[in-house]
Amino acid sequence: MTVLSTEDEGKFLMDVEGEQIGIVTEVDPDAQVAYVEPNPNIGEAWIQGLGFGDADEDDIELPAEAVETVTDSELRVTADL
Repeated sequence: MTVLSTEDEGKFLMDVEGEQIGIVTEVDPDAQVAYVEPNPNIGEAWIQGLGFGDADEDDIELPAEAVETVTDSELRVTADL
C-alpha cells in the first residue's frame, strides 16, 4: 500500500503509460488523499515544484489506493484516470 505524505507535494502525476497528468498541489496525509492540478501552466508548475502551492476547486482528488509507485519526482497511478 502506498503512503502519501506532504513530501509528495510538487511531484508530477503520471498515468500507466508514462504520460504526465498533472502536478500534486497538496497532500492530506491523514485522509491519504493527494490533490492534483491537471495540466498546470508554467507558473503553477514552478510554484508547485517548490512546494508553495495549495489545492483549489479544480484539483482532482486522488486516493492513495490509486497510486502504484512514488519516486523522488513522480507519483504513478495504477489505472487510467
